[in-house]
Amino acid sequence: MNDINRLRDLMAPTGVLRTTINVGNPILAGLDADQQPYGVSVDLAKMIAHRLDVELELQVYASAGEAVAVVSDEKADMGFFALDPKRAESIQFTAPYVLIEGCYLVREDSPITDQQEADRHGQKIVVGKGSAYDLYLSRAIQHAELVRAPTSPKVVAFFIEHKLDIAAGVKQQLEAGIEEFGGLRLLPGHFMTIQQAMGVPKNRPQEAAAFLSAFIEEAKAERDVARLLAKHNIQGASVAPSA
Repeated sequence: MNDINRLRDLMAPTGVLRTTINVGNPILAGLDADQQPYGVSVDLAKMIAHRLDVELELQVYASAGEAVAVVSDEKADMGFFALDPKRAESIQFTAPYVLIEGCYLVREDSPITDQQEADRHGQKIVVGKGSAYDLYLSRAIQHAELVRAPTSPKVVAFFIEHKLDIAAGVKQQLEAGIEEFGGLRLLPGHFMTIQQAMGVPKNRPQEAAAFLSAFIEEAKAERDVARLLAKHNIQGASVAPSA
């Protein structure tokens, strides 16, 4: 068996490359007017399927938590996720290919002016359930209470509806919330840098993860990732450095 056939069997054992797409992260993917997925992650998935010469099946989810669970259970062959130690228990990750800022949002009249003021007793921070921010803040927050919205795209509306103190999420998503609802502002800076990577189920042979890792490094070096960020007019995200 030649190398490409071996990789094809490892990456797409059903004969179809089943790939999760999280449209809850607007940096990487979204749905067009016909409810079809598009974006950086979709284009990268198409490039990988073309390289393997296999059919691509996009499995679209509204949240990262759903996408992680599907790949962890081997109901999909690969996906696009933020790196996190908890997720690494069931997923083999590549190095990151895109870096995204995680920020805090408050009301304009909130007394909170600095990120250091977020983690205080009595304050409630809303995050998207199962998101990278949820996983990170679940470890980092010691005094404030975390409240979980159903998905990351619903964080700002949930924040307003339930009269919470702080919303956490992708900077661009929070900025869209400011534009939609008004009366809100971002706190200066960011509380984390999200490393977006790709991953395969943990118990796949190492060759599968190595193939994806090599692809990602090539896509960064050949400026394919930078080209896709520009193509989709993505602001506030940067190409991760070479591994």
